[in-house]
Amino acid sequence: RNETRGERDNIHRILERVHLIEERDLPAKSLSHGQRQWLAISALIISEPKLLLVDEPAAGLTDLETEQTAELLLELAKEHTIVVIEHDMDFVRRLDSTVTVLNEGKVLAEGPLGEVEQNELVREAYLGR
Repeated sequence: RNETRGERDNIHRILERVHLIEERDLPAKSLSHGQRQWLAISALIISEPKLLLVDEPAAGLTDLETEQTAELLLELAKEHTIVVIEHDMDFVRRLDSTVTVLNEGKVLAEGPLGEVEQNELVREAYLGR
């Protein structure tokens, strides 16, 4: 189907936002892993959701892609509620947001990362201490 002018403009705006405008005519398989992550994020935001649930967005990324992904999520957080599931604590630290740690479906701790990292329940569950 052919897109309307409004749809094309929206796609263009989103691709600019996720730094993929230069790659818009390339097949997805030719994109780097990080760029494919951003493409997946763009597919989420095109539907204008109230909540973005992003699972391990930093997995397998280069350092530069990780930094760019953190910047992208911080920018998107200005307009969307975002829940990030991530085990890379350096990446989580870059996001500088409230952290919730779950264990077996229950909240162990919630707050700034620095506080959560020092929480005894968290340390016992994840570090075996």
